[in-house]
Amino acid sequence: MKKIYLLVLTSICTNFYAQTKKDSIFEFDEVIINQNRFSTPISKENRNVYVITSETIKKLPGRTLQEVLQYANGVDIRQRGPFGTQADISVDGGSFEQTVVLLNGAKVIDSQTAHNMLNLPLPVEAIERIEVVRGPAARTYGINSLTGAINIITKKPSDSGILVSTYAGSNFEKDTEGSGDTFYGNGVQVGAVLGKEKQQHMIFASHDKSNGYRYNTAFENNKIFYQGNVQFNDANEIQASAGYINNGFGANAFYAAPGDKNSSEAVQTTFANIQSKHSITDSWKIMPRVTYRYNYDDYRYLGMANLNVGRSQHYTNSIAGELNSTVKLGKGELGFGAEFRNEDIHSSNIGDHDRENVGIYAEYRTNFTERLNVNIGTYLNYNSDYKWQIYPGIDASYDITKEFKVIANVGTSQRIPSFTDLYLKQTGNIGNTDLDSENAFQSEIGFKFNRKALSLNANYFYRKIDNYIDWMRNLTTQPWQSQNTGDLSTNGVNLRGNYRFDFSKDSRLNIVLGYTYLDSEFKSSRTEIYSKYLISSLKHQVTNTIDYQYRNLSVLFATRFNERITGPSYWINDFRVSQSIKKFTIFLDAQNIFNTTYYEVGAIPLPSRWFTLGAKFVTF
Repeated sequence: MKKIYLLVLTSICTNFYAQTKKDSIFEFDEVIINQNRFSTPISKENRNVYVITSETIKKLPGRTLQEVLQYANGVDIRQRGPFGTQADISVDGGSFEQTVVLLNGAKVIDSQTAHNMLNLPLPVEAIERIEVVRGPAARTYGINSLTGAINIITKKPSDSGILVSTYAGSNFEKDTEGSGDTFYGNGVQVGAVLGKEKQQHMIFASHDKSNGYRYNTAFENNKIFYQGNVQFNDANEIQASAGYINNGFGANAFYAAPGDKNSSEAVQTTFANIQSKHSITDSWKIMPRVTYRYNYDDYRYLGMANLNVGRSQHYTNSIAGELNSTVKLGKGELGFGAEFRNEDIHSSNIGDHDRENVGIYAEYRTNFTERLNVNIGTYLNYNSDYKWQIYPGIDASYDITKEFKVIANVGTSQRIPSFTDLYLKQTGNIGNTDLDSENAFQSEIGFKFNRKALSLNANYFYRKIDNYIDWMRNLTTQPWQSQNTGDLSTNGVNLRGNYRFDFSKDSRLNIVLGYTYLDSEFKSSRTEIYSKYLISSLKHQVTNTIDYQYRNLSVLFATRFNERITGPSYWINDFRVSQSIKKFTIFLDAQNIFNTTYYEVGAIPLPSRWFTLGAKFVTF
């Protein structure tokens, strides 16, 4: 199958050259990458950045952020509970704690544990695009961007209207261990947007419920999200957003199999952000931001049967302030800024702790020649637990031709241990207050090719992570403990191609094919022989979507292949067909259509073939 996909990519390139002179081939739309200080057209970007647009999201066979990200090249989504219930995320072989998630540039950091980082109230209908930035990104995004950053950009509606959608689905199997009922899931969502010249608002609310896909995997998810934008004048703009999600689910085998067969968990998250942009002069802009996140995590090892035994309750708060600024100079652009973050936790198993983090950014980009662009900068960080650290980096690109660009970058970053890593006290899991922060160094070289309907990206990177943190133990009877286990070196190759062809005014074909290869070597003097996370990193990954659009009919076939360092490899194939009739859209999803048995975390089997039928009414 790997050879087949390489042949498909070669065929795409060959067919492109045969078609480039035809008038039916058209240019891709330019996307502006919104980093915290600089805004850059993706064709000029000198980092390895992958963008998932709202048009792609609309066609994918998924209704949640987690499901959308599983089709992203180089992104490893490891689900415990499907359909947005619970998932870990990592980039290019890192751990789930080493990738930072941002919402419109505001960091979403779960200081308790990154298991809850994707517990966001954001509906996919509100997303304009998702920017996946690969490699250490401390210079741009600060702490915890060890292996990459995922920045979710929301829409700014230009029209007004409402949205009403509903769906229902099943695998048509029965819960033979429990109720005997057929497994199912359903949900409803309502939304409204107001798009005016000087202000834009949107609000969404949703309810999703399922009795699961195997014993004790039922879930109920309720969320609400609001965002408002106001442009006071050409020089001053403000954006405010807030959301709340209440997510409860059965957690069979999620963390402590097989004893946790009847366990359950409830996670409640509140997220709020206010930020603005101000043009002080034609060449000087400032962008302040304040973000607040509250998370409540209630885990019951024995489920609701006995809340006095094996129950863990965690309350975390984080508040962050950030000020970014850019100044255009005669031969370039200077970006600088500072951030402050306070995090605290009150927990039955972790205790009461708090810490502060202060970061200072500085970067400068310029065109040394007409073809050579360089971005150099550093991030100076102070953490109340780990004191002063500095993380420099440099990106460069050289335009060999209009269509062909060579890029190279060297970057550093760090990850501060979570409160769970440091202070957890359970029978089977013990934190470690002596942990050092993780540090990463990465160098990368690659090329980008863009001409009309074809886009190609190829990159090679080398990354070394010092003081890698994992949970280890010697014997199965001993508790797990977080440890700085050693140094992890990774050589990686990332290939991605996008081919788009217009058969006629009403008929269009788009093919996206990506491949990632990771070769990791771990060096450690420790004698522990069991690891929770290190041994499950990806080695090979293929992501592929083929979608065909004819007028208002859309058909998309998606394939993803994962082969991990240990465990069996697996192919998962999904399908969506949708038809729009004026303001109505009807869609049918078939996920895991070949009924593959597969695992992404431990011994948790993920859903068999699942069918979903849904409908939307949208007036904007």
